[in-house]
Amino acid sequence: MTDLLAVRDLSVFYGARAQAVERVSFTVAPRAVVALLGANGAGKSSIMKALAGLIPARGEILFEGAPVGALTTRQRVARGIVYVPEGRAIVGSLTVRENLVLGGYQATAVQRRERMAMVLDLFPEIAPRVDGAAWKLSGGEQQMLAIGRGLMAGPKLLLLDEPSLGLAPLLVRRVFDRLAGIRRDGELAIVLVEQNLQMTMRLADGVHFLRSGRLVGHRHRDDLQTRAARQEVIDAYLGAAGQHAA
Repeated sequence: MTDLLAVRDLSVFYGARAQAVERVSFTVAPRAVVALLGANGAGKSSIMKALAGLIPARGEILFEGAPVGALTTRQRVARGIVYVPEGRAIVGSLTVRENLVLGGYQATAVQRRERMAMVLDLFPEIAPRVDGAAWKLSGGEQQMLAIGRGLMAGPKLLLLDEPSLGLAPLLVRRVFDRLAGIRRDGELAIVLVEQNLQMTMRLADGVHFLRSGRLVGHRHRDDLQTRAARQEVIDAYLGAAGQHAA
């Protein structure tokens, strides 16, 4: 099976000397969910931004077998690579509906209507408030809106950065349950950045562990089903910074 995404020797620099990511390589199969796990500053978000075309990077990024490293963010969105940043970054002054329309700005009117109906069905919490201001949504609802806005672009690959950030545990479980539904019912692949290993394993097929901008290990989901196994990889790859991930 041809990989949907292949990342080869990806490096990211900030300024002339500050290296955030060093020669990272991994692949994502069609419909797969691959997680990047690491402490703050490990390079996870830098990888995501590089994949989305938001920051320059060295190395090779292949999507559906074709190089996309020279494409702009808009061109990558058109190809099917969509980034949902950490912190939600919704436009609070706009309505929920207007935020969703923004996500589908490259789609036809028919596609936008169909995708909006799909998103509101997937996240019924925000459906009754679709014509209300986005800033009035709760944190969990804003995260659902941010994911829904990403889905409005019709992605083949969703780059999802810290969806649990700042959310209460109940809302984290709700968001991850919806993501599991997206993964189960569609053709979508996901690259997921998270610090919560237990929640990550509810969704991901495998986890790559990052430390100081380098990949330092990989585990399949079957290897991480017990608390003891999760604690083992925390001790091996994450150290004290990962104690809350078990």
